[in-house]
Amino acid sequence: MESNGKAEKHGLEGDVDLRFLLVGGELLKVRSSSWKKNRFYKLQEDCTTMWHESHRTFKRNQTFSIDDVDSVRKGRQSEGLQKHTEAHVEDLCFSIIFKGRRRNLDLVAASAEEARQWVNGLEKILSNVKKLNRQQTSEHWIFNCMRKADKNKDNKMTLKELKHFLRQINIEVDDMYAEVLFAKCDKSNSGSLEGPEIKHFYDLLVYREEIDVIYGKYATTGEQMSVKDLLNFLLNEQREVATMEDAVRLIERYELDDSAKQKNHMTKDGFLMYLQQEEGSIFNPAHKEVFQDMSQPINHYFISSSHNTYLMEDQLKGHSSTEAYIKALMKSCRCVELDCWDGAHGEPIIYHGHTLTSKVLFKDVIKAIKEYAFKTSEYPVILSLENHCTLEQQKLMAQHMISILGSALLTSPLEDQMPTAFPSPQELKGRFIIKGKRLNKLDAVYSNTSPGVEEDCVSEEDEAAETNNSKTDPNGQKAKAKKSKIKLAKQLSDLAIYCKSVHFSGFEHAENNQAFYEMSSFKESKAFNLAETAANAFIHHNMTKLSRIYPAGSRTASSNYDPVPLWNAGCQIVALNFQTPSKEMDLNQGRFRSNGLSGYVLKPDFQRYPGTEFDPMTLTKGPWLKHKNFHVMVISAQQLPKINKDKPKSIVDPLVKVEIYGVPADTCSKETRSIENNGFNPMWNETFQFDIQVPELALVRFLVEDYDSTSQNDLIGQYCLPLTSLQNGYRQVPLLTKRGDVIPSAGLFVHLMLLDSK
Repeated sequence: MESNGKAEKHGLEGDVDLRFLLVGGELLKVRSSSWKKNRFYKLQEDCTTMWHESHRTFKRNQTFSIDDVDSVRKGRQSEGLQKHTEAHVEDLCFSIIFKGRRRNLDLVAASAEEARQWVNGLEKILSNVKKLNRQQTSEHWIFNCMRKADKNKDNKMTLKELKHFLRQINIEVDDMYAEVLFAKCDKSNSGSLEGPEIKHFYDLLVYREEIDVIYGKYATTGEQMSVKDLLNFLLNEQREVATMEDAVRLIERYELDDSAKQKNHMTKDGFLMYLQQEEGSIFNPAHKEVFQDMSQPINHYFISSSHNTYLMEDQLKGHSSTEAYIKALMKSCRCVELDCWDGAHGEPIIYHGHTLTSKVLFKDVIKAIKEYAFKTSEYPVILSLENHCTLEQQKLMAQHMISILGSALLTSPLEDQMPTAFPSPQELKGRFIIKGKRLNKLDAVYSNTSPGVEEDCVSEEDEAAETNNSKTDPNGQKAKAKKSKIKLAKQLSDLAIYCKSVHFSGFEHAENNQAFYEMSSFKESKAFNLAETAANAFIHHNMTKLSRIYPAGSRTASSNYDPVPLWNAGCQIVALNFQTPSKEMDLNQGRFRSNGLSGYVLKPDFQRYPGTEFDPMTLTKGPWLKHKNFHVMVISAQQLPKINKDKPKSIVDPLVKVEIYGVPADTCSKETRSIENNGFNPMWNETFQFDIQVPELALVRFLVEDYDSTSQNDLIGQYCLPLTSLQNGYRQVPLLTKRGDVIPSAGLFVHLMLLDSK
């Protein structure tokens, strides 16, 4: 467990910045303007854990795992550092951003050079952890558990420590079996395992019977897979369009045994390594890049969209933060909401009006958006303004957006003459589009007449007015309700180019009276009603217009609605509360996992071509019906995390659910039995079959739960992806936390076959 060995494993041996972290140093920890304290920080010798001193009575020393770190930001890039430090210390500052809801760690170094070394060193460690293959990740996880179990730190393992270790890795072993396992490995009869004995114990532990069976079936050449055997496996089992060259490439990439590699053979270890890489993953590697046509009008795409983006928690007392925008944008969200109100000292603010949610400056949000908008995706970001400000502060909002966003802000149409349809995501790369109210039609931009009024009254945004209480008929007709008016400044009005907000008065009215750039927002209940009773009309409406859907105001806990029926009706901007972990957010992450995490997914052609008769509710005959039989065999899982970490003896009883979401006829869920007391290597070997009618709209969600007979099952991990993005054959399914972060060591092993129905 020496530091140089771990550094070598991370590919950082001899690195100056890594050595600096291992020595450590004092940093100023900043929590508020009055709480700033020096603390000693250092990287531990395992190169995966940060140690820091704490002055709490019961926690003198504390650690956190590099696995829990999302990113490191240089400078005063966090809300805390911007608020609680002065501009002149910019070069001394950096922040450690954690996954999930853990508070950022804001730090100030003694010099700019030290800050640079801390940031560089941490970024190198983070980068290397992300590059670890599944085998290394698994070893890294088991090594950490072994280290924790080695109570007296002598690099040996007694029988008592071995039992503690097995509980750490989430496997219940009775005393007799533990003693047999121990005796088998304790060749020296010393009463403890060390060196090669621990390696033998590890090999027994990670042995996978199912891999033996698959490998044995295809390895016909002296108990090893020849290149021909491997090609046979790729063609017949994985159903890939593969050549001999592809098989050779896999051997060169993943075979660890040089003598086997020289013979163009793949050993069992190399085969397991291949299965645990992206080529062996359930998700088609080709879909990790942008592979769809990005030259269609922007309304022909589903667009990843956030509601009340500024909130970190609920809508009554939650914290408003620039951090919430950063997190959403880094998850490739392409439409964010800004709820704008008059602030003190003449500066507009963002918060959930008339509630106890905290407030954040409008200009700080725009700065954060500018900084992080295009780090994950280069495709356009829509800023959805909900404007409650007075004229003076509206003018300031316009000024801030123009000065901060600069040339990236769209301030006029791309075309030289009045457009008749939207530009494409490709044409709008790197641009910001403002969605909001407008005083006049867009063709006024091309008019040589006088500039018109400087201000005028317009109705409030539908979401702001919340006047959607009356029932709608299938055409969306609605009884007139009194809507409050606000004065709109021309400077702000002029920025709404391709997304002018208008009230929805029915599909027929929209077709006859609305220009393509005039778009409506629908409360979820109204949208669901239309999607259920007039889906085909909704689909046709969305062929020429944009539609935004938002959660009901009654969702004060920031819960989410089901986005699937609205995608089925062709709605593009289905806005969800990104801050709330939920099944709905899993589905959103699954929908936008493909196409290079661009935040834009091209709708199926039957939702785009004029005259389509597609209706997800009735499924009349048409090109959308592409019957598929989907066979799923849930084989095994590896290294599932403990759920109840407070109870060291608690072990999970895992079961797996396979769920299909899409048109109502395809929506279905099936589950395995639960396996008692084994989260380390449970095996099910259970097979399910699903009949899919509209595969292009279907999502598959794998859910691993800890079975509880007396209460609701606890989530262990989940993974969701489009049905059209999965690979056939034996595949590894990564597992994510409820917040969508990868659980590094855990996974499901499945066999999949998606076939045309006879």
